[in-house]
Amino acid sequence: MKTIIEPFRIKSVEPIRMTTREQREAILQKAGFNLFQVHADDVLIDLLTDSGTGAMSSEQWAGIMRGDESYAGAISFYRFQERIQELTGFEHILPTHQGRASERILFELTGGPGKVIPNNAHFDTTRANAEHSGAVAVDLPIAEASDPACRHPFKGNMNVAALERLIADVGRERIPLVMVTVTNNSGGGQPVSLENLRAVRSVCDRHRLPFFLDACRFAENAYLIKRREPGQAGRPVREIVREIFSLADGATISAKKDGLSNNGGLLLLRDEALLYRASNLLILTEGFVTYGGLAGRDLEAMARGFEEVVEEDYLSYRIRSVEYVGERLGAAGIPIMQPPGGHAIYLDAAALCPHIPREQFPGQAVACGLYRLGGVRTVEIGSVMFGQGAALELVRLAMPRRVYTQSHMDYVVEVCASLYDRRDELRGLRIVHEPPALRHFTARFEEI
Repeated sequence: MKTIIEPFRIKSVEPIRMTTREQREAILQKAGFNLFQVHADDVLIDLLTDSGTGAMSSEQWAGIMRGDESYAGAISFYRFQERIQELTGFEHILPTHQGRASERILFELTGGPGKVIPNNAHFDTTRANAEHSGAVAVDLPIAEASDPACRHPFKGNMNVAALERLIADVGRERIPLVMVTVTNNSGGGQPVSLENLRAVRSVCDRHRLPFFLDACRFAENAYLIKRREPGQAGRPVREIVREIFSLADGATISAKKDGLSNNGGLLLLRDEALLYRASNLLILTEGFVTYGGLAGRDLEAMARGFEEVVEEDYLSYRIRSVEYVGERLGAAGIPIMQPPGGHAIYLDAAALCPHIPREQFPGQAVACGLYRLGGVRTVEIGSVMFGQGAALELVRLAMPRRVYTQSHMDYVVEVCASLYDRRDELRGLRIVHEPPALRHFTARFEEI
């Protein structure tokens, strides 16, 4: 069938407040042209992020009522731990309040001045936490990742030859770990192949380096492996997920993505010495090891979410829904990162408005234009987020899980098409205030 149906029924709804273009113009001005500063009730369709913005299932809400709020040894933790152990094969699991807390603990213990941390492409908080420790974060994407129009099926892959060169150049003693992000969020939500993960594992074994995953969207990556990688079509997604994690020595995960939860994170470890140090730091900064800064009800929601996310009917709907938006935008001539990935569509802002130079932030101009025209909130993934060295100028339309219907997405496509027709009217921006780190969250702009 051609129609994409959601594999669920809607039991509860919340209203969307409609706004006029004049109202949105005033809101943009007040927010300093930074969509992070716009109040949520002034947004019609919110595609800022897929992190923590999904709708939880009836079983997750039932789990919330079962939450054991004991400070130590809560039964909710042990249910959560058993689920993650079965799913990933990792024995040692530390809960945290969200993914960046897991990153902070990991890099505080392994990073530091003089250290170099390679990744296929660090996302914003991963890079910030690595560099906050004093380390240098290095991205090693494959060449195809820099061409939005290229339809390579695994543009998230790490450049293995470049990894070998980096190790030779800086010395293995300066590299505390190698990390791969699945899917590659900075690079357009593109998946990483099993073949590439095995190759990175081989390099790490040869040089005696730990291999870690940033695995926020592991299930979507596994489903895209099943769909795109030769020899994988007949395998259950759960089996592919287990193999992905079997290749790693550790992982950071935000449960706010493929955990289908509104809060929570995980740090998975194999090394018991590192586990001991991480556990002590967790207790110092997050909470005891059986709650890690979370309520018991959050652990229950996470345990159920990690079960539901590998259901193949859900994943088929999830990936196909994103593809649908990509196909409609492509048919309208709107340049996007091809092929569509797992959690978002990325508009190619540099191609969409070539009259705006990079130093005037074309991605931010497009994001502001989408809000101005239709109340759609998105996020720039380019020179604002990563500085003028950013490889691409993208605008991410991140799809919250189980929140919007096909008609909502049709409206988003119409707004994008309207902006494309009027793209010559877009104006660049300049920064008038920025913080020392992660500037995209709080910087203020003015139009040029």
